Amino acid sequence: WRHRAGGVLLSSSGSFPVDRAALQRPDLLAGRSPRTINMVTIGDDLLREASPAFGPKIEALVVYNSNPVAVAPESGKVVQGFAREDLFTVVLEHFQTDTADYADYLLPATTQLEHWDVHLAYGHTDVLLNRPALAPQGQARSNAQIFRDLAARMGFAEPCFAESDEQLCRQAYGSAVDFDLLLEQGFASLPMPDAPFAEGGFPTPSGKCEFFSQRLADQGLDGLPDYLPNHEAAGGSAPYPLAMISPPARNFLNSTFVNVQSLRAIEGRPLLEIHPQDAAARGIQDGSVVRVFNGRGSYHCHAQVCERARPGVVNGLGVWWRKLGLDGTNVNQLTSQALTDLGAGPTFYDCAVQVEAAGG
Repeated sequence: WRHRAGGVLLSSSGSFPVDRAALQRPDLLAGRSPRTINMVTIGDDLLREASPAFGPKIEALVVYNSNPVAVAPESGKVVQGFAREDLFTVVLEHFQTDTADYADYLLPATTQLEHWDVHLAYGHTDVLLNRPALAPQGQARSNAQIFRDLAARMGFAEPCFAESDEQLCRQAYGSAVDFDLLLEQGFASLPMPDAPFAEGGFPTPSGKCEFFSQRLADQGLDGLPDYLPNHEAAGGSAPYPLAMISPPARNFLNSTFVNVQSLRAIEGRPLLEIHPQDAAARGIQDGSVVRVFNGRGSYHCHAQVCERARPGVVNGLGVWWRKLGLDGTNVNQLTSQALTDLGAGPTFYDCAVQVEAAGG
């Protein structure tokens, strides 16, 4: 890390001087602590009844910038939750996604071409300004405009609820970034060296690169790097001997791209890549329909027998919309809601399955 392009990589996102308090206004909470629901466990959480441990039952949901019915794990449960008759669901969207299909109200959201925004990054150190190229089309409104309108109807009179998207962009970095420069050239480079930790200054209590983390130890975790076994280790289950990973299909960066017919045409159809050795053991032919299953559910798709998949591992190419699947499901029918030990993140690639020829 002492040299430009040295051998240690750190996301640059923490270097951006975003004034989060100005945007999030925690002072308006007056000491209250809103409940946070982890989207990874939304399948279970939408089905929970009220309890002292969980809190009140979820009765209303506003979905924006996401398509949880398609992308959240164990999607069979996610669908059950969204299908509840007593759940009031509002979805802000560009397209008729799987999640939009369950909306009580579907509101048209602006695209990136129609609204103001300002961006940080995790791979470079330029602040980027997104200026609208055209006015919102039809009845589309930006997410922030919808929340402003909702706040007004609910009687919130604080001045921040009347601030425009452009004003929010100006507040995001305050005086730390020259907004006039953003207007002029569309970006502003942060004044920081190419090797910011050449002399130390890491975001740790000691300022050093710590091999032992006292902060983790104080949380009851191991302060040293350690190995933890998978929740579902490959070969650890006789009924489900294969490990499945589920990267996005090559032409879909995220599930929004599934709406694009030209990209769907390139992909062709949802696929499971399986090694010839595993395919032969199961009587599976290239291009045949297979059933992929585990204790959480099953999913039908076409097999691609190839050496892109390692022996013992199958690649379920993901983020296809469920409605485009052979049986109205996608690969997340099989993935788990289990969480990582650090950060309570998803474990999509920790998934044991079995594969058989359809009808076998």
